[in-house]
Amino acid sequence: MTQNFDIIIVGGGMVGATVACSLGDSSLKIAVIEQNLPTAFDNAQPHDLRVSALSIASKNILDTIGAWQGILERRYCPFKRMRVFETAGDTEFCSDEINHAELGFIVENRITQLALLDQLQQFENVTLFAPLTIKTIDYSVTETQIELENGQQLTAKVIVAADGGNSKVRQHVGLGVTSWDYAQHAMVIYLETDYPQQDITWQRFVPSGPQAFLPLTDNYASIVWYNSSDEVKRLINLAYPALMQELTKSFPECLGKITQVLGTASFPLKRQHAQNYVKQGVALVGDAAHMINPLAGQGVNIGLLDAAALAEVLIDANKKGENIADIKVLKRYEAMRKNENLKMMSVMDIFYRIFSNSILPVKFFRNLGLGFAERVTPLKHKIMRAAMGLEGKLPKLARGEKL
Repeated sequence: MTQNFDIIIVGGGMVGATVACSLGDSSLKIAVIEQNLPTAFDNAQPHDLRVSALSIASKNILDTIGAWQGILERRYCPFKRMRVFETAGDTEFCSDEINHAELGFIVENRITQLALLDQLQQFENVTLFAPLTIKTIDYSVTETQIELENGQQLTAKVIVAADGGNSKVRQHVGLGVTSWDYAQHAMVIYLETDYPQQDITWQRFVPSGPQAFLPLTDNYASIVWYNSSDEVKRLINLAYPALMQELTKSFPECLGKITQVLGTASFPLKRQHAQNYVKQGVALVGDAAHMINPLAGQGVNIGLLDAAALAEVLIDANKKGENIADIKVLKRYEAMRKNENLKMMSVMDIFYRIFSNSILPVKFFRNLGLGFAERVTPLKHKIMRAAMGLEGKLPKLARGEKL
């Protein structure tokens, strides 16, 4: 028997589940398909390697759709200071300067997803199909049919691709991408230091690439070490005691004495952007639409802004009696997000190229720029607000307004 929906969201990760929760309690009938459910959380568990720096805009979205409480009940680390420095230039931002309690929050991706899935199941108009994979997709401009591995048949007017950078939905419906690889890999290291829980995240720039620090709860931290693919391969194959020695030698004293290394992972740096976010009956969100340099940790944040914007467009169109699958309707979402995302991607590219450059005149001017940003208060405040997701055209949910 075929089950009919208005919208099928393929992918129940952080972005896909945010789309679903944002559409909760509407008159639209929603299906979410997710192939891997996260394991249950226990406070005694070690931190996951995959964490995100959620902006204030992301917190507003999650709070407004009812999922933030699920994060507060589990584990998170607020931070109020952000430092960017290298040999000479040094700038530190503090939320107190613009009368905010925090700049953002470091949260494990699994915890964010669990909080969203908990909330998702509170909505009568949302059905979760998980853990299940898709067997076939039959897309047409009038209706998309999906068959799951267990034989269930689903149809919908709109299919939302929230299935990541290698999106099968995007490929199936023929939405192309422009992409290239950066000449670096990133190594994520989960460790314990002798410092208690910190309220600062920092990024130091050295000739081999950036070094980033993300505070976690208690004495734990996540650091990201950008380097050449060969060097990252060498580092990740080291025994933990040898890796501790490399970290002690290479990272600044503000990291604190490393007590132990607890886990590592690595991934290549890649930029990817869909040429179009929508077509009749299809919308791309999150990594399915864009993959950004992780330098400033904005990937998840712009994905959640996508989710909020798409839900806003769909609910508004439905209230007006419009066909939510119409390309003219879905183009409103693309108009809200594509250029905003492109601007963020371009800024991260410029930032990456300037700070990954060892040419002396470039180094001189970037140090000059860091010093300038430190001294010029209006510029400093604008940078902070941008990092918090409070600049640009924001969807209603990001402003804390219900749909």
